[in-house]
Amino acid sequence: MVFTVWSGFSQYYALTHGVKVIRGDYDKADDPGAISHFQALSTALSATVGLGNIGGVALAISLGGPGAVFWMWIVGFLGMAIKLTEVSLAMIHRDTSNKENPNGGPMWVVERNLIGKSPIIVFFGKLIAGIFCTALILNTITAGNMFQAWNVANLTQSYFGVPTVVTGCILAILVGAVIIGGIKRIGAVASKLVPFMLILYVLACIFVLSANLGQIPSMLALIVTSAFEPLEASNAFIGGTAGYAFMYGMQRALFSNEAGQGSSAIAHSAAKTDEPIREGVVAGLEPFIDTIVVCTMSALVILVTGIWNRPAEINLDQTTFTQTSENIWSLESNGSAMDSLQNGQRVFFVYEGNLNIETGNKLQKVYGTVLQTNGVNSISWNPIESNTKPVSNDNGLYLDYVGATLTAAAFDKVLPGLGKWLVTLASWLFAISTMISWSYYGEKGVVYLMGEKGVFLYKIMFCILVVLSTTGFIQTDAELNMFANLGTGFCIIANLPIIWLFGYQAMSSYKEYIRKLKAGAFTRS
Repeated sequence: MVFTVWSGFSQYYALTHGVKVIRGDYDKADDPGAISHFQALSTALSATVGLGNIGGVALAISLGGPGAVFWMWIVGFLGMAIKLTEVSLAMIHRDTSNKENPNGGPMWVVERNLIGKSPIIVFFGKLIAGIFCTALILNTITAGNMFQAWNVANLTQSYFGVPTVVTGCILAILVGAVIIGGIKRIGAVASKLVPFMLILYVLACIFVLSANLGQIPSMLALIVTSAFEPLEASNAFIGGTAGYAFMYGMQRALFSNEAGQGSSAIAHSAAKTDEPIREGVVAGLEPFIDTIVVCTMSALVILVTGIWNRPAEINLDQTTFTQTSENIWSLESNGSAMDSLQNGQRVFFVYEGNLNIETGNKLQKVYGTVLQTNGVNSISWNPIESNTKPVSNDNGLYLDYVGATLTAAAFDKVLPGLGKWLVTLASWLFAISTMISWSYYGEKGVVYLMGEKGVFLYKIMFCILVVLSTTGFIQTDAELNMFANLGTGFCIIANLPIIWLFGYQAMSSYKEYIRKLKAGAFTRS
């Protein structure tokens, strides 16, 4: 909010002047930088428009309810001004000593501002820059790598039975082939891949929404009302408080559009321009495209199809809770309908137990895995921790659609097979594009901390972690949410002091740039 008001609602110029800039209206061949404004935006978008827009939105709704989408909108709008500020700062202080491979980002903002200061100030400045780079690498490993690979691997296994580790190996090979070529290859691939995948995904969303036009107004109203009021349980959705709608909406939006993380400033710092603020204005488009357009499309598809609060897929014949130790219970279940389940499929069951602070009621989920022995299905349930004996809410058994699989199931409800093929394809494209851009961000963190000598080893480790994330140590949507938030949170915490300390420089330069723009000082090519 501070930078939105301070800049005089810079969102307007991002949506008007920013569009003209990415069209190439102000490009000059001799400007310092490695890639065009459009390629820089595409590279940054390839990192932000990813599985956060497919799987992240689904997580927000499944955990926080439709009200989470409202807070995603708020973060997306305010994030436009934050993104402009942090990218403008990075552009003002970027290192262009090598015009073909500029270096920029929050760490360089700190370093350039401390030249000539006292040794103690320089020390603390270096410490802040080092903390940011460490957080950046951690965020690269978690949100920019493992979150992406895990989602794709599980979606591909769900629909095609491909072992998750096989998907991990394929992703590692594809990503490795691109990142070895550096920022120019990443920018070239992203500028072709991002527009294609965005158009494909948005058109599919429009198709689903056009089949449910009558429900869109009521779903939009539900998004707004449930952002401020608790939402009662309904089938697969076990309820949500307004506070958790706010928390999950904020988390997912910040994870998706990366405003305040300082990461995309690294990609924009490679843009060819002699006007730092010009690229900052372009960067303001990112949260709009990512959160307000693409995330909203995903959210409406999930809501209008009713997949978020679907009825149980299977009704069990019998469920029994047995106490195994103090406050620990086990669930036993049986039913002929279980024969339709697939071996290894994950499911969940809703029961009443301890107070659930996320929902404001006593409804809880217990997760299980389908086991097939001699052609007969059974379910291995996770232990239940409860101070009182759990009680069956009903005998309904739900398939566990985690992240992107929930969005895919929503598409399938309108046209069977659409989710299977479209969301799988989109998830692969989104994941690859996100991973190649985030690998570049992490690389710049490594360069700042260790120099160029650490880059090759870093790239090898990045590809190894792609495979590692698909070996099965993340299982539920809550675990996935926690894992993704880990890196995002550390990066924001490390970057915020840099924005607050030096944001005035970006605002001063931005206002001067807009004054010149209004005066006609910039000629278009």
